[in-house]
Amino acid sequence: MYHSSLGTPDRGPRTPGRTGMLVLVVGVLLVQLGFLLSYIGSFHHPEPQRIPLAVAGPQQAAQKLDALPGEPVRTTVVKDEAAARKRIMERDAEGAYVMDPRGSTDTLLVASGAGGPQAQALRRAGERVAAEEDRTVRVRDVAPSGDQDYESLTAFYLIVGWLVGGYLVASLLGVTAGTRPASTGRAGLRLAGIALYSVLSGLGGAIIVDTVLGALPGHFVQLWWLGALLVFGTAAVTMALEAFFGIVGIGLAVVLFVVLGNPSAGGAFQKHLVPPFWRAIGDWIPTGAGTTAVRNIVYFSGNALATPLVVLAVWAAAGTLLLLAGSVRRREPVMPLPL
Repeated sequence: MYHSSLGTPDRGPRTPGRTGMLVLVVGVLLVQLGFLLSYIGSFHHPEPQRIPLAVAGPQQAAQKLDALPGEPVRTTVVKDEAAARKRIMERDAEGAYVMDPRGSTDTLLVASGAGGPQAQALRRAGERVAAEEDRTVRVRDVAPSGDQDYESLTAFYLIVGWLVGGYLVASLLGVTAGTRPASTGRAGLRLAGIALYSVLSGLGGAIIVDTVLGALPGHFVQLWWLGALLVFGTAAVTMALEAFFGIVGIGLAVVLFVVLGNPSAGGAFQKHLVPPFWRAIGDWIPTGAGTTAVRNIVYFSGNALATPLVVLAVWAAAGTLLLLAGSVRRREPVMPLPL
């Protein structure tokens, strides 16, 4: 398709030949198998691994917790319960074990707002140590998930919904308008359109979880703009992948954001409950960074937001720059207009 106003051709969608179709089908099969491997590999046997736990008590108590079979927790000794609570709220610990030196009943502090399965794993670890010492333990949830937010899952599904919208709208543009813009100007127009879409998408998601469902109430503006950043970054990266790899870029986006991103995001099972590979990558993919950001906004007074926000901003900036770079190519000869 030729545009006389710019004098440059747009790369529109092309029908693949038989060989190309076979390659695409094989690619889809590999993505499907990767999806199965990633989800089942990360979720089939959740097991707590070195969950950060503050201990307000003697060093011996911390050592007993550290010595539990399988190393479910990793302890840090703190001065008192107040210091332990502070570590939890500032996201330096996921829970705390507080010993009562004058009695036989200890207190385990958990934060189900960070994820229900993780809080349950800490409870089992605390109860096990208490039983070995012939003590009892009571559990207090210092940052509970909301009444309409079972197991703190809403954050994850909100992020997944925003991500799906981001790469779907980018995929739609690639299929209908061509996978690579004909110029940086056209790339800029696409980015401007995506920016508007992202603002509306973030607004819609915030309305649903706050106003409509009441699942994450009281943080409307913060969630709105977090969603806008997430959707824009996802769409920009998808368009950049399309610019460099054509229609295959859509598959690569699915691999990044879904196959790798969803299982490692800390949604159904938090990062200290999944195998090392997924635990290592989760914080650096938009799915995980976004899920953490939502939970920290809603349940932890906005603490520890710097890292997830920087991660999302870097993805958005990288997608923007790569799309602009991908739109710069060797110009094809301009066909003369008929007289």
